[in-house]
Formats: sequence, structure tokens, C-alpha cells
Amino acid sequence: MSLASHSASQNSGGATCPAGPHMMDPALLTDPFGGYGRLREQAPVVHGRFVDGTPVWFVTRFDDVREALRDPRFVNTPSHVPGEGGADPREGMMELLKVPEHLRVYLLGSILDSDPPDHPRLRRLVTRAFAARRILDLRPSIERIADRFLAELPQREQDGVADLLEHFAYPLSITVICELVGIPTADLDRWREWGGDLVSMRPEQLQHSFPLMIEYCHALIEQRRAALTDDLLSALIRAQDDDGSRLSDIEMVTMILTLVLAGHETSAHLIGNGTAALLTHPDQLALLRKDPSLLPGAVHELMRWCGPVHVARLRYATEDLEIAGTPIARGDAVQLVLVSANFDPRHYTDPERLDITRHQDGQAENHVGFGHGIHYCLGATLARQEGEAAFAKLLEHYPDMALAGAGAELDRAPLPGSWRLNSLRIRLRP
Repeated sequence: MSLASHSASQNSGGATCPAGPHMMDPALLTDPFGGYGRLREQAPVVHGRFVDGTPVWFVTRFDDVREALRDPRFVNTPSHVPGEGGADPREGMMELLKVPEHLRVYLLGSILDSDPPDHPRLRRLVTRAFAARRILDLRPSIERIADRFLAELPQREQDGVADLLEHFAYPLSITVICELVGIPTADLDRWREWGGDLVSMRPEQLQHSFPLMIEYCHALIEQRRAALTDDLLSALIRAQDDDGSRLSDIEMVTMILTLVLAGHETSAHLIGNGTAALLTHPDQLALLRKDPSLLPGAVHELMRWCGPVHVARLRYATEDLEIAGTPIARGDAVQLVLVSANFDPRHYTDPERLDITRHQDGQAENHVGFGHGIHYCLGATLARQEGEAAFAKLLEHYPDMALAGAGAELDRAPLPGSWRLNSLRIRLRP
């Protein structure tokens, strides 16, 4: 609960029993839709435990989640809670993952964890380099990359089956983001391996890969500073605020890590999850084949229905407050559950149904798959572009593709707070 060492039994919210659900409970790991859905219907705010066992409040309903995401009374960095001078609870995760102390700043100091006044400064500097127009202009390049990997898929088949995640979704997303940032093509395999190690949350792998990532990024910054080009890293080096402030080298390294690792992982799994969803819902796939103009709305619906990110980052209350009538004490940790919000029947008609016509052009974004408020996903525009291009090109190259085996046999990784496949085995032709 609070950073001031309150115990669960001392809090009077009373949403559930003191122990409450644990993010590592099998019911939440293997069936987050049903598990968090049951919590949502139990109460709008439920007391439970985070991955490392520390107390946390689960906020589960759409309106409450969306409101909390933009509520300035919550911060992402616990030390920014007034009057709290204790240990940072996130350090428990760093200990669990055995991240060396001198490297923790690269994980704990990113824009994802920053708060005002640092966050607006970082966001302005990055937005100038990561402008929407720049991303929209990437569409032809994304399509060319997709064409190349899809054309190579038959060479990857074994017994008539290809792994779409391994040989299309991942290569597409890592190639796009690395080209955008300015990471040499020769290093793409290395970055993909590093990303897998980071996501695995296995200390032995992270201990090996993370120092190499940091060293690589610092060296790349020095190389680019000596010879600026037209890539995103060069733009980040050039970018400065109105008062002349720039990104420090540590901030730039954390930005590279955030954009490359978070960007390619989420995009790859949006493509993987989305493809599996369409192939197990032939009526929706037929609609998309018949009318490709539905693609932008389809990507939004897939992000709602099977997006790869199920929870927001932990947020901390800077004062005593209430969420849906539940008292939250200053310093309490709050876990905003995106997956239960995106299936909230109070907000959606028939939320369990996949409906690619649900999100109409011109309407405001009607889900929280990309977050909301000041921490709305920096790479949302790029993820949408990749998704639209990937699904369009898949249908163009392999209109008769099908899952190799029943949909229930999909191989998923039981990771807390995320929804991702280990593989996606596809038959390209009947």
C-alpha cells in the first residue's frame, strides 16, 4: 500500500480481503480477460498485490482507469510523493531482477516513469524529433519491409507451417524502429536478442544483456554526434527546448531503450495477437478482405480486444483521495488495469465481441490500449501504421492463410500484465 509501510490490514478501503489477488495468480496470468474481469465486477477498486508481493490497488473499470490516467494527483515516481522519504518500492523489482545499482537509472529514469516538470520537458524534446508527420511518411517504407519478409516466408516453412511471429511480426517491427532511430542493420539481431532477454524478466539473461545495451547506446550516441544524419537519434541530439536545455546522455540512452525495446515488442505482439484474432473470427476477416478501408478502425479494435499491454505502470497517490468511493491513502500504489477497462460492459456494448467496425473514422480513440493523459504512448502513431501495413500486406500475400491447429492451442507466454504469443504457426496456403 503506502510507501510509509502501511500494512494491507490497516487500510480501510474494504474492497476485498486483506490478502487480495496477486498479479502472479495463475487465474490472472493465464486468463487475464476473465480474471481481471471478475475483479471488475466484484468492485471498481480491489486491494491486492503487485508482482513482487507489495500491496497495490487494482482499478478495473473504464471511466475510473481513464480518469486516473490523467489525474495529476498521481505520479509514476514514488519519491515524488510529498513527505515520503523511504525506499523506492520499485527497487524491489530491481533486486529481484539483479540489475546492478549503477545501471538502474536507465530503467527507473525513463520518460515512462518521469513526472512534471521533467516529463513535459522530455516529451517536448522527443515530440519534436518523433513528430507524427515523420511517422506517417514512413508508410511506404513499412510496406516495402513487410513485402520483403512476407515474400521470404515460404523459405521459412517447416512441414508447410511458418511461424508468423518469428519470421514476420518481430523482424518487421525491429527493422522499422531501428531504421527510424538510426541503429545499423547489422545490429538488428543483437537488439532483438537483448529485447527478448529484457522482456523475459530472467535475471541471468538480463545480467548479461543489459550492460551490453547500455554500452552500445553510449557508443552509438558518440558516433552519431560526430556525424549527424537524418535519423531520429540525430534529431534527438539536435533537439533543444526554448531555454536551451537538451537531453543528457543518460536521458538519450533511456529514450533509445524505450523506443526500440518497448516499441518493437508491443508492435510485434499487436500484429501477432491481431492476426490470431482475425483468423479465429472469420466473419471479421471477411469484412476486412471485402473493405480494406476498415483497417484503421480494425487496428483500434484489435488493440482494445487483444492488445499486448494489460496494465499501466504503477502510479502513486500524492495525497489522500478516493477512486469510485474507495479511500486511497497518500503514497498508496495504484495499478490501472487496461484489459478490464477495455472490456467494461458499462462502457461498451457487447464488449466480448470482436467488432472491427466498432471504432468509426473521425471519432475520438475509444479504448485505453495506448494509455491516456500525459503518458499516452509515444509510439502509438507508429504502432498503428505498422499494424495497418502488416494486416494489409498479409491479406495481399496470403489471402487463404490459416492457423496451423485449433485456436485454443496458441502458445502464449504467461507474463504478468501482458498478452503475448511465444509463436504463431500459420499455414500460408490451403
